[in-house]
Amino acid sequence: MAGEHVILLDEQDQPAGMLEKYAAHTLDTPLHLAFSCWLFNQQGQLLVTRRSLGKKAWPGVWTNSVCGHPQQGETFEQAVTRRCRFELGVEIADIAPVHPAFRYRAVAPNGIVENEVCPVYAARVVSEVQPNDDEVMDYQWVDLATMLSALAATPWAFSPWMVLEAENRDARQALTDFVARLRG
Repeated sequence: MAGEHVILLDEQDQPAGMLEKYAAHTLDTPLHLAFSCWLFNQQGQLLVTRRSLGKKAWPGVWTNSVCGHPQQGETFEQAVTRRCRFELGVEIADIAPVHPAFRYRAVAPNGIVENEVCPVYAARVVSEVQPNDDEVMDYQWVDLATMLSALAATPWAFSPWMVLEAENRDARQALTDFVARLRG
């Protein structure tokens, strides 16, 4: 999205300024605020996406459903909803935190660094997926347990943030509980 910014953070995770999103993601990316969301359908299947080849960081890599950066004055719920509409063309409901304190730093093969305080959410998709080709080149609905096994067995096949999110025991349990509620 044109004109998007990231909220820079100090080492105490407090806002310390803003920077244009593409200018922020470099070989020396400053710590900034982000979010990650795992989307599920009513049957409890996880939407995994393959990042567009045009993405600056981790192009072509399979990842969780959607990620992004909240804008100044925007709640995480508003930011998640906005990015779901933009990247996937979907409406969502039942947004729930699953790993609110997630923070990571990862270096892509091309040298671009992600350095984020990145709360993780789950949500339910309530419309058909219509991906934005500039963001997503492919997607699949998969069973959560199958995906968690794949992440543990072949972490190199997925984005580092998805792998790290799934390694957190409390996040895995929260995702499993979210799916159980969907299935009733």
